[in-house]
Amino acid sequence: MTRSAMRPLQEFTDAAAIATVFTDIDDTLTRHGRLGATAYAALENLHDAGLRVVPITGRPAGWCDHIARTWPVDGVVGENGACYFWYDSEARKLRQRHLLDATTRAENAGRLGRMRDLILGEVPGCGVASDQFCRLYDLAIDFCEDVPALPRAAVDRIVELMTRDGMTAKISSIHVNGWYGDYDKLSMTRLFVRERWGLELDEVRERCVFVGDSPNDAPMFRYFPNSVGVANVRDFADRLEFAPAYVTGASHGDGFAELAGCLLAARTVP
Repeated sequence: MTRSAMRPLQEFTDAAAIATVFTDIDDTLTRHGRLGATAYAALENLHDAGLRVVPITGRPAGWCDHIARTWPVDGVVGENGACYFWYDSEARKLRQRHLLDATTRAENAGRLGRMRDLILGEVPGCGVASDQFCRLYDLAIDFCEDVPALPRAAVDRIVELMTRDGMTAKISSIHVNGWYGDYDKLSMTRLFVRERWGLELDEVRERCVFVGDSPNDAPMFRYFPNSVGVANVRDFADRLEFAPAYVTGASHGDGFAELAGCLLAARTVP
């Protein structure tokens, strides 16, 4: 972990300047796989107050369709940076942006299938993530969501098998996600900001906050000076290549709501 000790959220003094909230989903908005009323209300309150809100997730394209259509958000980056979706309310149409074309995705599907079979044979107890059927880009291996939690050595073995085959492998709080290509959450966030809003992320990043909880959020923690971990990020303290600048007192969705409250309170100060 390269950043100095995470500071408590109470020391976050730039909240009034924040215009955009980027957030992870699993174990940042959710707790044990459930999106509670507190976290969802926090999303809605931020959006209604005029802040841009964009989930940045490892969850699949199929989930992104639902989230972009039904959540109070301005878009969603999915599959760890492979695509983004947003709902065009004027045209009443879902818009999609994909990093790879359909032909390349189909070619990669065979390689992903072979890796799936190899990992399932090599790492007892793991499973294919239940949302794999609606993924377009990556292979998600479940190590604790719908299977009994695996030891760290087993998770590391999954990463080893993926990287040995030339995949990018990232550990979330529930899955190891692997894909062919060098994109990540940050690279697609840059593209989203440029194409959707006509802005360069480097020029506005100090007016953005990112909140997350696990190792696959490290590129975002490193990039954004206003990065926040919900309290359960401490569970991965020794596995984070880069830590967030701040940490909430509460965990999971309650921690996200704590951050939202901080941002909204700052906007009401004269």
